[in-house]
Amino acid sequence: MEVIKKKENTSKRMKGGMITMPFIFANEICEKLAVVGFGANMIIYLTSELHLPLTKAANTLTNFGGTASLTPLLGAFIADTFAGRFWTITVASIIYQIGMIILTLSAILPQLRPPSCKDDEYCKEANSSQLAILYVSLLLTAFGSGGIRPCVVAFGAEQFDENDPKQKRQTWKFFNWYYFCMGFSMLVAVTVIVYIQDSIGWGVGFAVPTIAMLISIVVFIFGYPLYRNLDPAGSPFTRLLQVCVAAYKKRKLDMVNDPKFLYQNEELDTAISTAGKLVHTKQMKFLDRAAIVTEEDNPKSPDLWRLNTVHRVEELKSIIRMGPIWASGIILITAYSQQHTFSVQQAKTMDRHFIHSFEIPAASMTVFTLTSMLCTICFYDRVFVPIARKFTGLERGVSFLSRMGIGFSISVLATLVAGFVEVKRKEAALTHGLIDKSKAIIPISVFWLVPQYVLHGIAEAFMSIGHLEFFFDQAPESMRSTATALFWTSISAGNYLSTLLVSLVHKVTTGPGGTNWLPDNNLNKGKLEYFYWLITILQVLNLIYYLFCARLYTFKPIQMEKTEDLESKKDSIELVNNV
Repeated sequence: MEVIKKKENTSKRMKGGMITMPFIFANEICEKLAVVGFGANMIIYLTSELHLPLTKAANTLTNFGGTASLTPLLGAFIADTFAGRFWTITVASIIYQIGMIILTLSAILPQLRPPSCKDDEYCKEANSSQLAILYVSLLLTAFGSGGIRPCVVAFGAEQFDENDPKQKRQTWKFFNWYYFCMGFSMLVAVTVIVYIQDSIGWGVGFAVPTIAMLISIVVFIFGYPLYRNLDPAGSPFTRLLQVCVAAYKKRKLDMVNDPKFLYQNEELDTAISTAGKLVHTKQMKFLDRAAIVTEEDNPKSPDLWRLNTVHRVEELKSIIRMGPIWASGIILITAYSQQHTFSVQQAKTMDRHFIHSFEIPAASMTVFTLTSMLCTICFYDRVFVPIARKFTGLERGVSFLSRMGIGFSISVLATLVAGFVEVKRKEAALTHGLIDKSKAIIPISVFWLVPQYVLHGIAEAFMSIGHLEFFFDQAPESMRSTATALFWTSISAGNYLSTLLVSLVHKVTTGPGGTNWLPDNNLNKGKLEYFYWLITILQVLNLIYYLFCARLYTFKPIQMEKTEDLESKKDSIELVNNV
């Protein structure tokens, strides 16, 4: 029996690895094809089909994007607490599928949208019932995203055993290639899907991503026998709260002089420290009181609302330390989100002919962002990292904090350039007497917008992947889904900040005669360049803040397990789970 048990454990440890990547990446490609196929052209759909004012449409999208990036906290909680990542991804994908079906039906059935109108006619805005259907479909997709986004990255990265030196080397490469697959599918979405929506119709244009989503679910489930599924270790939020409560209850106690006297219990922490134990750090000493053993405590069977181990205290410290770096990513997303709103409207007024017979859809301009991002990822992985490794000695070339800093700097340049391009666009409109004609095509090539799109793509390849690596690497191992959710909540906060910023600027800059930096009906009469430069100033301040935070950041301290101890620990966990 013991030999059989050993073979079973060995078999389970052999799961995962590179063999699972085709299923995970295929799922990601189809899922992103669906998500971006819906979102890339949505600003056009809301303004031209539902006849929403520009600022209302822009805020609807950024609010939806913010909500979709906030729900990952809920998905991460469910995955880490009881459901596990595989089942969370599967159920969330089905919820997303339902939302997509509803939105597709609303684009096909004429009674679910307002009547069409010509350019010179009054366009009736979508009524409350029609908007309700839109919001329900967007809400379902937001909740679906909440289960998919925090889990797919963590689930994919965990297919590589961190305690195997060969597999650990693959982990940081996984993030590059995960983002590459995501970018490739987004590239297809903003070209093929957007072209279908503009040329054939919204019904077909939404149906294709819906079918792609269905394929992603089938492919992901098909790979189940190969996956390395780690059991959930219980609610991370409960553990964090227990440390806070225990530290508060013991707030009047004197601190111990030697951290060796703080409470340790390897058996209690077995399920949440399979890859190594967090060691004591000197920061935030007030939390150490949660690990002080008093006469009222029972170390053998502790009340976790009064007594916690050093490992659990350090879990909370790690999350708190990540907070300032998390916050630094918000303003970059605010800058990036303008590509899907105002930059699309700019492109819509410009000459978009690539050749005489082919016109680039306005929403497809993000193809330049995605192409530059994909090229940068390849350059980073194949050229930059090997060269940087010779100078830094780091396996990944540069630290993720350095990678993020490069991304922040490039993003500043992107919005600065965007402002000057808008000045050029309006000068062309003025020269040709088109300032008052909001729907006229200005004789200036849309390729003037390419530099800002390219710079945003390069910035994302550095900053966003670095941000994702940071959360996965620095989070406690039992909170990987939660940490990945933090990445998406920074995107959520960035989208909400964009909504707030657009609303404030629109309100504050309203002048006599309807003048405004961000007008609803005629971008030619606005001051969009001032808005871009306002974001540039905010990004400069954010970069200074980030450099300060990165300088003071303390990396997660971890004591790695010996191989034989680790194998014994995994076997004991397996035995406990089977019992």
